[in-house]
Amino acid sequence: MYSYFVSTSRFGRMVKLVILLFTCTLLWQCNRVDNKPQYVFRASILTNENHTWFRAFAYMSELLWERTDGRVKMEVYHSEQLAKEMEAIRLIETEVIDMTIIGSTLTNWVEVAAFCGMPYLLDNAEQQELLVNGMLGKRVEEGIRAATNLMPIACFMRTPRHLTSNRPIRHPDDLRGLIIRVPSVPLFVTAWSAMGAKPTPMAFSEVFTSLQQGAIEGLENPVDIILNGGFYEVQKYVNLTGHVRSWAYAAVGEKQFEKLPPDLQEIFLEVAREMEKYEASIRKKAQEKIEQTLRDRGMEFIEVDRSAFSEKCKLAVIESLSPEMQQLFREAEALKKTIKKNENLHHKDL
Repeated sequence: MYSYFVSTSRFGRMVKLVILLFTCTLLWQCNRVDNKPQYVFRASILTNENHTWFRAFAYMSELLWERTDGRVKMEVYHSEQLAKEMEAIRLIETEVIDMTIIGSTLTNWVEVAAFCGMPYLLDNAEQQELLVNGMLGKRVEEGIRAATNLMPIACFMRTPRHLTSNRPIRHPDDLRGLIIRVPSVPLFVTAWSAMGAKPTPMAFSEVFTSLQQGAIEGLENPVDIILNGGFYEVQKYVNLTGHVRSWAYAAVGEKQFEKLPPDLQEIFLEVAREMEKYEASIRKKAQEKIEQTLRDRGMEFIEVDRSAFSEKCKLAVIESLSPEMQQLFREAEALKKTIKKNENLHHKDL
């Protein structure tokens, strides 16, 4: 009889324990749904929602939410809704927003960032990859972190920048008096002034209207931005100047990142690396169609005398750099010559 009561008592306690655990699980799940995330990151993106940059950030946002079990939320705003390009950097430094995409515009904070968009420094994608992934690329990242509150977490390669206009431009002489929009990068102003144009720094979100109104007459951008911005509606020619092969960084405010506990920091950086790979894959697929799409929408592609453009601006670009940056420029030029030499040897072997 005693053993019966003991076993019954034990059974009752087990039942109560199971019910308690089940109830706690339900309550925990309800709370995870109802409660707000512990950390929220707001990202300001230059381009619209169809561009690979926005799509990449949206991808990271999904991964971050899933892998942190809703503890970290990333809100992504396109088309400079939160802030214009330069303003976004300042707002991250003051912790008003948290993330953006940065590149040569950071020259206004740290000179070495000029290599993210140095006119006529690189000739092809291979040189670009080696520069970005080598010592110079590391120097740029270190310079950004030392001079600002921004921490690069992923790198997006960019296709060559070309000049668009409503008259064909084949030679620097054709630029005379042409008012073109450039980003707020001193080196871009120097280069285009030396080539004969009238460069005007302007926020990206203001460019389309300014072209419509005739305040500017052209702009320079990679073809994906030309398509994404709808500039085929107000520009006739893509002049294949190929003056810059650049790259950009997805960046987060260092102070904001450091507020995350170690486990979430690890997940954050992990999904950022996955975002970089994702952006590269969708960019490659999109690139194959972009030029044809622009042609289908009425744009004409013009071959130019690239060597004439390069010769016209190269000295002005070098002279605008500090002695330290001039040395880095010479090192990059030496690397480029080495790459070319290796390419020639490789072709001979074939």
